[in-house]
Amino acid sequence: MTTSTLELRHAVVNVAKPEGFPTVHGLNHYAFRCRDAEETRHFYEDLLKLPLAATVYHDRVPSTGDECPYFHIFFELADGSYLAFFDLLDGKAHAPDPATPEWVNHIALDVGSKEALREAKSALEAAGVDVLGIVDHKWFDSIYFFDPNGIRLELVARTASLDAMRAKASSAHEILARRPQLLAQRQHALEGQTK
Repeated sequence: MTTSTLELRHAVVNVAKPEGFPTVHGLNHYAFRCRDAEETRHFYEDLLKLPLAATVYHDRVPSTGDECPYFHIFFELADGSYLAFFDLLDGKAHAPDPATPEWVNHIALDVGSKEALREAKSALEAAGVDVLGIVDHKWFDSIYFFDPNGIRLELVARTASLDAMRAKASSAHEILARRPQLLAQRQHALEGQTK
């Protein structure tokens, strides 16, 4: 790998073993509620081409012992991690937080290249999915859309070089340190709107 190319799933900053806690090597799975396991399977496996890697059924929740029959389905990503869904057999989908704008909570998935991003956009649109973008974020390009459960998804193609990503990392704490000042400005502006 050259310093001008950022490979998919390559750590930029998290390269040394941390002290006092084991290394977190990657995402195993991220789980959401779904309305219908088969509808969700169709979207993720048939449209997004993520293979259904596991399905489990339980009458009781193993971690709590609560009685709640459910299916838990897992779709494998190319890096070996999973997106997972719970079908609680009640016909209810994931419910977004009404206090949070719909663009905030989402899952972003790497597709590897701008060409792959364009291909995904075309395939989604051909399947009748509303797609926003391609959006140029100056270090990655992305598209946005919703799954059948109302979960916002983003497909990403990184465009920044490894050196550019290292530069972003080196300034991350400095930029975040501006939060108290910007929070005070935002609160002042909101107070002015309510008067």
